[in-house]
Amino acid sequence: MADKLVEDRIKERTKNRIKMKKILFIDRDGTIIKETTDEKIDTFDKLVFYPKALSFLGKIARELEFDHVMITNQDGLRTDFFPEDTFWPIHKRVIDTFKKEGVVFKEEFIDKTYPHENAATRKPKTGLLQHYFTQEYDLNNSFVIGIG
Repeated sequence: MADKLVEDRIKERTKNRIKMKKILFIDRDGTIIKETTDEKIDTFDKLVFYPKALSFLGKIARELEFDHVMITNQDGLRTDFFPEDTFWPIHKRVIDTFKKEGVVFKEEFIDKTYPHENAATRKPKTGLLQHYFTQEYDLNNSFVIGIG
């Protein structure tokens, strides 16, 4: 009887582990594309991918079972300093370029606050990611790629 109980518990844990999704939380600027001195990528000539970021993330996407989530701070996006109409075409190019390599982002989180606002949504804080802190996700075997 005790052996059956232990066996059932092992099966349940294994079943739950199989169901749980692993996540790669990936930063954008300074990680997969080069950061600029003015800290805004608002023209296509400023868009430079890090060497091998495409191929290595593509390899991870093909060979490992992770959901990919992009999270990025974009200081002042939607202001006169950084209007959204200059951001979205470039961001779309980044997403489309990675998609061609097999890297599909399940979600993209873009925080538009400034550091001095101390927003809970600004990385390295996790305010935008709260729905990943559930039994559905295997955070012990998930990773963050990037800078704070």
